[in-house]
Amino acid sequence: MGFLNKLFGKGTKIGQGTEAEQGAKVEQGAKVEQVTSTKEPEDSLACCTEQELIERFGGIAFDKQYDFATVIGNNNWNIDMTKEEISFGPNLDFPIQVLGTFSHSSETWLWAWANTKSGLSENITQQALQLKKYGEDQGIDLFSNNSFDFSKDELHRIGLIASGMFDASAYYIADYGQGAMLVTIKSNVLDRQYQDDHLRILSVFPQLISQFEMNHKIALQWYLEKKGYKISEQGAQFIATKGGDTITAEFDELSRLTNLNG
Repeated sequence: MGFLNKLFGKGTKIGQGTEAEQGAKVEQGAKVEQVTSTKEPEDSLACCTEQELIERFGGIAFDKQYDFATVIGNNNWNIDMTKEEISFGPNLDFPIQVLGTFSHSSETWLWAWANTKSGLSENITQQALQLKKYGEDQGIDLFSNNSFDFSKDELHRIGLIASGMFDASAYYIADYGQGAMLVTIKSNVLDRQYQDDHLRILSVFPQLISQFEMNHKIALQWYLEKKGYKISEQGAQFIATKGGDTITAEFDELSRLTNLNG
């Protein structure tokens, strides 16, 4: 998974001296005011498959991970379930939403809303619950099934989709040894660090399509539109412009990217 696996982080602990693995009890405390986005997924999406969702949100969500990686550096993480925050050191405390957990031993995924033994509050699992409803409405088993066999690389698929759907600042995979917890983060501090880097597109998009199956043309169009580009199509090529910046993309007859310049 290249760059993304750099954000598959080792940490110190979850909770107040309590490890949180699938089925383990996590200590809870008083809620604090959050800036975590609990925005409902857009009704107009009409995305009925995982592929359509990763095409729509993968590019912009992947792009945000670059700035997030710069902010947290190589720091270890610590999750405080009492405050419903993840920390990467002094002055790097961010509110979280817990999507679910992955077990290394059984290689299974469990959604936060299905983990009845975790003691997680509904406040911290709102996005997971909204994804469940979205999955039920659109017939997407990934979101509506309690648990299933999984690989840790697939955690990035859920992370990118959720980050994009809820306009999160980033997502993070917190590895605690026996498993890993997937969270989204929404923070004004992180949002202010966002760099609208034109040339980053030339790195982000090729990595995205090398790791996930998708229609390259549709995915790139969504990504560029999210970044504010205007797109004009000329046969198998399209040209995207914003200010004085230009991206030119060429595709084959199967909409696979053959050339990308900026």
